[in-house]
Amino acid sequence: MTANSVHRVVVVGGGFGGLQATVGLRRAPVELTLVDRRNFHLFQPLTYQVATGALSPGEIAYPLRAIFKRQRNTSVLLAEASDIDLERRELHLRAVAGVPAPTSIPYDTLIVSGGSQYSYFGHDEWSEHANEVKSLESALMVRSHILAAFEAAEMEQDPERRAAWLTFVIVGAGPTGVEMAGQIAELARDTLRHDFRSIDPRQGRILLLEGADRVLTSFPPSLSRRAERSLKKLGVTPMLGALVVSVDAGGVTLKLSGECTERVASRTVVWAAGVTASGLAARLGELTGAECDRAGRVAVEPDLTLPGHPEVLALGDMVRVRGADGTPTVFPGVAPVAMQQGRYAAKLVRSRVRGRRTAPFHYRDKGNLATIGRAAAVADIKGLKLSGLLAWLTWLVVHLWYLVGFQNRVLVFIRWSVSFFTHGRGARLITGEAAEAGAEAGETAWPR
Repeated sequence: MTANSVHRVVVVGGGFGGLQATVGLRRAPVELTLVDRRNFHLFQPLTYQVATGALSPGEIAYPLRAIFKRQRNTSVLLAEASDIDLERRELHLRAVAGVPAPTSIPYDTLIVSGGSQYSYFGHDEWSEHANEVKSLESALMVRSHILAAFEAAEMEQDPERRAAWLTFVIVGAGPTGVEMAGQIAELARDTLRHDFRSIDPRQGRILLLEGADRVLTSFPPSLSRRAERSLKKLGVTPMLGALVVSVDAGGVTLKLSGECTERVASRTVVWAAGVTASGLAARLGELTGAECDRAGRVAVEPDLTLPGHPEVLALGDMVRVRGADGTPTVFPGVAPVAMQQGRYAAKLVRSRVRGRRTAPFHYRDKGNLATIGRAAAVADIKGLKLSGLLAWLTWLVVHLWYLVGFQNRVLVFIRWSVSFFTHGRGARLITGEAAEAGAEAGETAWPR
């Protein structure tokens, strides 16, 4: 970079970390390019509500170009990062959705926020029968599958096969799993209770599987117990100490205490257990010699830079941060961590451009929130433990506050208000593969 050239910053990923890094550089004297393989920012904490028909996709997603249309130093590029040339300081790109993209772009500072994906613990074949809700596409697939299961049960005459259609298995009792189980229970026992003639959706089974001895292990034990009681009131059956040993089209096989196994017949399995870092983390580890843990997270320096390459920063779910003693720390895989790291990355870049130094990254834990169902939630906010209606209201306010776009905030608030008073869900649509399968078979029900 010459003395008169503009500092070029490339941000990979338009999630929470990349978004905050880009926003934080809006007034900096830099030339910034945001690269993402989607043209929108997705509010991932609410994808499970799309999967259960509570919200529509457009209410939790916002176009990246619309977000940065007034940020004159920023360009948005629809492409996928395929590799990094550290010596030449170039990011290699791959075109997506048939949209032409340059093969590479140069950078002076690279900020990588590749995120994570669910891990099937070495059994990737399970993903064919156990969908996750981390992306918008997968959430829509799960929504269609859940609704189609009720339709299939309505047409099924055999009691055992009908029971399998009405059994919903959620693997993993972290916040996403708990929230997903609660939403399916409300859908079955509240929204759909009068919609069918041959079945009673309230007779469906919602099983929440967890290998540990309690749900929401990141919360204090007292809140875990309250959450479990709330789930049971909704009709969810938590199965603790249950390890999944196989998943197929007909259900799941569990390993319980000792060597005892149990087979659960189910046509709908939702995966919410464990994550693995983006493949970019492993690539950065290979290029820099940085260590990667079993979940694929790369170890970065206290200022979020890669060892030996201060011009490359990595953040979010794909990293572990070294402390003063050199021991890597794994922060919770939640949005506030990525957002704080994104803001720190922007501050670091601004300081460097001005020739200043920046203290190491420090995470400020603002607490944990998880909703269970209607007016039921748990919250652990700096030692203050809340549950029930107050925790639920806190959860509502926090999620509305961080949702991107004023229009989306208004729409989601209206949608939630209407759902609360009417017990309805306005996005109960079967789309995609489930709808196409029925059309090809010439049937109005799920093909058997």
